[in-house]
Amino acid sequence: MKHAARSRPWSPPRSAFAGFRFPAEVIVVAVRWYLRYGLSYRDVEELLAERGIEVDHVTVYRWVQRFTPLLADAARFARHSPGDRWFVDETYVKVNGIWRYVYRAIDQHGQVIDVLVSARRDAQAARRFFTRALRTLKVIPSEVVTDAAPVYPTVLDDVLSSAWHHVEQYANNPVEADHAQLKRRPRPMRGLQTDRTAQTVIAGHAFLQNLRRGHYELGADTRPALRVAAAFTELAHSI
Repeated sequence: MKHAARSRPWSPPRSAFAGFRFPAEVIVVAVRWYLRYGLSYRDVEELLAERGIEVDHVTVYRWVQRFTPLLADAARFARHSPGDRWFVDETYVKVNGIWRYVYRAIDQHGQVIDVLVSARRDAQAARRFFTRALRTLKVIPSEVVTDAAPVYPTVLDDVLSSAWHHVEQYANNPVEADHAQLKRRPRPMRGLQTDRTAQTVIAGHAFLQNLRRGHYELGADTRPALRVAAAFTELAHSI
Protein backbone atom coordinates (compact mmCIF):
# COMPACT_ATOMS: atom_id res chain seq x y z
CA MET A 1 0.00 0.00 0.00
CA LYS A 2 1.41 3.36 -0.98
CA HIS A 3 1.61 6.00 1.68
CA ALA A 4 0.56 9.55 0.88
CA ALA A 5 3.50 11.86 0.43
CA ARG A 6 4.11 14.00 3.45
CA SER A 7 3.83 17.69 2.78
CA ARG A 8 6.74 19.75 3.97
CA PRO A 9 5.96 22.40 6.56
CA TRP A 10 5.99 25.95 5.19
CA SER A 11 9.00 28.00 6.10
CA PRO A 12 9.61 31.65 5.32
CA PRO A 13 12.09 32.45 2.53
CA ARG A 14 15.66 32.85 3.63
CA SER A 15 16.61 36.48 4.22
CA ALA A 16 19.37 37.95 2.07
CA PHE A 17 20.97 39.10 5.33
CA ALA A 18 21.18 35.58 6.79
CA GLY A 19 24.72 34.58 7.64
CA PHE A 20 26.03 38.12 7.95
CA ARG A 21 27.56 39.08 11.28
CA PHE A 22 25.93 42.51 11.37
CA PRO A 23 22.17 43.09 11.48
CA ALA A 24 20.26 44.22 8.42
CA GLU A 25 19.77 47.72 9.87
CA VAL A 26 23.53 48.34 9.95
CA ILE A 27 24.15 46.93 6.48
CA VAL A 28 21.34 48.91 4.89
CA VAL A 29 22.32 52.22 6.46
CA ALA A 30 25.94 51.72 5.32
CA VAL A 31 24.83 51.01 1.74
CA ARG A 32 22.45 53.97 1.79
CA TRP A 33 25.08 56.39 3.09
CA TYR A 34 27.57 55.32 0.46
CA LEU A 35 25.14 55.64 -2.43
CA ARG A 36 23.49 58.82 -1.21
CA TYR A 37 26.39 60.99 -0.09
CA GLY A 38 29.85 61.90 -1.39
CA LEU A 39 31.55 59.32 0.81
CA SER A 40 34.32 56.79 0.35
CA TYR A 41 34.17 53.33 1.91
CA ARG A 42 36.60 54.54 4.57
CA ASP A 43 34.29 57.49 5.32
CA VAL A 44 31.42 55.08 5.95
CA GLU A 45 33.71 52.97 8.14
CA GLU A 46 34.52 56.06 10.22
CA LEU A 47 30.89 57.15 10.55
CA LEU A 48 29.91 53.69 11.76
CA ALA A 49 32.81 53.66 14.23
CA GLU A 50 31.53 56.93 15.72
CA ARG A 51 28.34 55.03 16.47
CA GLY A 52 30.19 52.16 18.14
CA ILE A 53 30.05 49.82 15.13
CA GLU A 54 33.46 48.49 14.09
CA VAL A 55 33.32 47.56 10.40
CA ASP A 56 36.24 47.42 7.99
CA HIS A 57 35.92 49.51 4.81
CA VAL A 58 36.41 46.37 2.70
CA THR A 59 33.31 44.92 4.34
CA VAL A 60 31.38 48.09 3.46
CA TYR A 61 32.53 47.66 -0.15
CA ARG A 62 31.26 44.08 -0.17
CA TRP A 63 27.92 45.15 1.28
CA VAL A 64 27.48 47.80 -1.42
CA GLN A 65 28.27 45.32 -4.17
CA ARG A 66 26.07 42.59 -2.70
CA PHE A 67 22.98 44.51 -1.58
CA THR A 68 22.66 47.42 -4.04
CA PRO A 69 21.30 45.20 -6.86
CA LEU A 70 19.03 43.33 -4.43
CA LEU A 71 17.49 46.52 -3.06
CA ALA A 72 17.00 48.03 -6.52
CA ASP A 73 15.44 44.80 -7.80
CA ALA A 74 13.08 44.62 -4.81
CA ALA A 75 11.91 48.16 -5.63
CA ARG A 76 10.98 47.38 -9.24
CA PHE A 77 7.33 46.70 -8.43
CA ALA A 78 6.99 50.08 -6.69
CA ARG A 79 8.56 52.03 -9.54
CA HIS A 80 6.47 54.54 -11.47
CA SER A 81 6.08 53.80 -15.14
CA PRO A 82 8.52 56.00 -17.07
CA GLY A 83 7.40 58.65 -19.50
CA ASP A 84 7.20 58.15 -23.25
CA ARG A 85 9.94 60.64 -24.16
CA TRP A 86 13.50 59.44 -23.52
CA PHE A 87 16.65 61.57 -23.63
CA VAL A 88 19.75 59.43 -24.25
CA ASP A 89 23.41 60.41 -24.04
CA GLU A 90 26.80 59.14 -22.90
CA THR A 91 29.17 60.55 -20.31
CA TYR A 92 32.49 59.34 -18.92
CA VAL A 93 33.90 57.99 -15.66
CA LYS A 94 37.31 56.57 -14.79
CA VAL A 95 37.40 52.88 -13.87
CA ASN A 96 40.75 51.77 -12.46
CA GLY A 97 42.34 54.81 -14.12
CA ILE A 98 40.81 54.13 -17.56
CA TRP A 99 38.01 56.17 -19.08
CA ARG A 100 34.76 54.31 -19.61
CA TYR A 101 31.57 55.40 -21.34
CA VAL A 102 28.34 55.51 -19.34
CA TYR A 103 25.16 55.34 -21.39
CA ARG A 104 22.30 57.06 -19.56
CA ALA A 105 18.71 57.96 -20.33
CA ILE A 106 16.11 60.03 -18.50
CA ASP A 107 12.47 60.67 -19.33
CA GLN A 108 10.64 64.00 -19.52
CA HIS A 109 9.86 63.79 -15.79
CA GLY A 110 13.51 63.37 -14.74
CA GLN A 111 13.31 59.66 -14.02
CA VAL A 112 16.58 57.88 -14.84
CA ILE A 113 15.58 55.11 -17.25
CA ASP A 114 18.76 53.05 -17.06
CA VAL A 115 22.56 53.21 -17.10
CA LEU A 116 25.22 51.06 -18.76
CA VAL A 117 29.00 51.13 -18.34
CA SER A 118 30.83 50.27 -21.55
CA ALA A 119 34.43 50.13 -22.72
CA ARG A 120 33.34 51.30 -26.17
CA ARG A 121 31.04 53.83 -27.71
CA ASP A 122 29.66 51.90 -30.66
CA ALA A 123 26.54 50.31 -32.10
CA GLN A 124 26.94 47.16 -30.04
CA ALA A 125 27.05 49.11 -26.77
CA ALA A 126 24.07 51.29 -27.77
CA ARG A 127 22.06 48.20 -28.70
CA ARG A 128 22.90 46.57 -25.36
CA PHE A 129 21.77 49.70 -23.54
CA PHE A 130 18.39 49.95 -25.26
CA THR A 131 17.76 46.19 -25.12
CA ARG A 132 18.50 46.13 -21.40
CA ALA A 133 16.26 49.13 -20.67
CA LEU A 134 13.35 47.77 -22.70
CA ARG A 135 13.60 44.31 -21.16
CA THR A 136 13.72 45.69 -17.63
CA LEU A 137 10.97 48.28 -17.93
CA LYS A 138 8.71 46.63 -20.52
CA VAL A 139 7.77 50.12 -21.76
CA ILE A 140 8.13 51.40 -25.32
CA PRO A 141 8.82 55.15 -25.68
CA SER A 142 7.16 57.09 -28.48
CA GLU A 143 10.13 59.46 -28.88
CA VAL A 144 13.88 59.07 -28.32
CA VAL A 145 16.09 62.14 -28.29
CA THR A 146 19.83 61.63 -28.88
CA ASP A 147 22.85 63.58 -30.04
CA ALA A 148 24.08 63.22 -33.60
CA ALA A 149 26.21 60.12 -32.96
CA PRO A 150 26.02 58.07 -36.20
CA VAL A 151 25.31 54.75 -34.42
CA TYR A 152 21.88 55.73 -33.11
CA PRO A 153 19.72 55.75 -36.29
CA THR A 154 20.59 52.16 -37.22
CA VAL A 155 20.27 50.85 -33.67
CA LEU A 156 16.94 52.59 -33.06
CA ASP A 157 15.54 51.36 -36.38
CA ASP A 158 16.40 47.88 -35.16
CA VAL A 159 15.24 47.89 -31.53
CA LEU A 160 12.74 50.80 -31.42
CA SER A 161 11.41 51.19 -34.92
CA SER A 162 8.06 52.58 -33.69
CA ALA A 163 9.67 55.50 -31.83
CA TRP A 164 10.39 58.87 -33.40
CA HIS A 165 14.13 59.49 -33.29
CA HIS A 166 14.72 63.19 -32.63
CA VAL A 167 18.13 64.80 -33.23
CA GLU A 168 18.32 68.54 -32.79
CA GLN A 169 20.79 70.99 -31.27
CA TYR A 170 20.04 71.57 -27.57
CA ALA A 171 17.18 69.03 -27.59
CA ASN A 172 19.26 66.68 -25.47
CA ASN A 173 20.11 69.25 -22.79
CA PRO A 174 18.02 67.56 -20.05
CA VAL A 175 20.14 64.41 -19.92
CA GLU A 176 23.40 66.31 -20.43
CA ALA A 177 22.55 68.49 -17.43
CA ASP A 178 21.58 65.40 -15.45
CA HIS A 179 25.04 63.90 -16.03
CA ALA A 180 26.35 66.41 -13.47
CA GLN A 181 24.60 64.45 -10.71
CA LEU A 182 26.71 61.43 -11.58
CA LYS A 183 29.94 63.26 -12.42
CA ARG A 184 30.16 64.69 -8.89
CA ARG A 185 29.82 61.28 -7.27
CA PRO A 186 32.89 59.22 -8.37
CA ARG A 187 35.47 61.67 -7.01
CA PRO A 188 35.52 60.34 -3.42
CA MET A 189 34.59 56.77 -4.29
CA ARG A 190 37.92 55.17 -5.18
CA GLY A 191 35.94 51.98 -5.57
CA LEU A 192 35.46 51.86 -9.31
CA GLN A 193 38.10 49.26 -9.96
CA THR A 194 36.29 47.05 -12.49
CA ASP A 195 33.50 47.56 -15.00
CA ARG A 196 31.27 45.27 -12.94
CA THR A 197 31.72 47.19 -9.68
CA ALA A 198 31.33 50.49 -11.56
CA GLN A 199 28.06 49.28 -13.08
CA THR A 200 26.72 48.34 -9.64
CA VAL A 201 27.61 51.67 -8.04
CA ILE A 202 26.44 53.84 -10.95
CA ALA A 203 23.16 51.91 -11.21
CA GLY A 204 22.77 52.33 -7.45
CA HIS A 205 23.34 56.07 -7.79
CA ALA A 206 20.58 56.22 -10.44
CA PHE A 207 18.29 54.25 -8.13
CA LEU A 208 18.91 56.79 -5.34
CA GLN A 209 18.23 59.68 -7.73
CA ASN A 210 14.88 58.17 -8.65
CA LEU A 211 13.98 57.54 -5.01
CA ARG A 212 14.77 61.13 -4.05
CA ARG A 213 12.78 62.46 -6.99
CA GLY A 214 9.70 60.49 -5.94
CA HIS A 215 9.61 57.98 -8.80
CA TYR A 216 8.81 55.07 -6.47
CA GLU A 217 5.83 54.33 -4.23
CA LEU A 218 8.20 53.90 -1.31
CA GLY A 219 8.45 56.07 1.79
CA ALA A 220 5.45 57.94 0.42
CA ASP A 221 3.97 58.66 3.86
CA THR A 222 7.13 60.33 5.18
CA ARG A 223 8.38 63.84 4.60
CA PRO A 224 10.83 64.22 1.69
CA ALA A 225 13.93 64.47 3.91
CA LEU A 226 13.23 60.99 5.29
CA ARG A 227 11.89 59.35 2.13
CA VAL A 228 15.09 57.52 1.16
CA ALA A 229 15.71 56.17 4.67
CA ALA A 230 12.10 54.97 4.92
CA ALA A 231 12.31 53.36 1.47
CA PHE A 232 15.47 51.44 2.36
CA THR A 233 13.86 50.21 5.57
CA GLU A 234 10.84 48.95 3.60
CA LEU A 235 13.05 47.23 1.03
CA ALA A 236 15.24 45.58 3.68
CA HIS A 237 12.18 43.73 4.98
CA SER A 238 11.38 42.42 1.50
CA ILE A 239 14.75 40.83 0.73
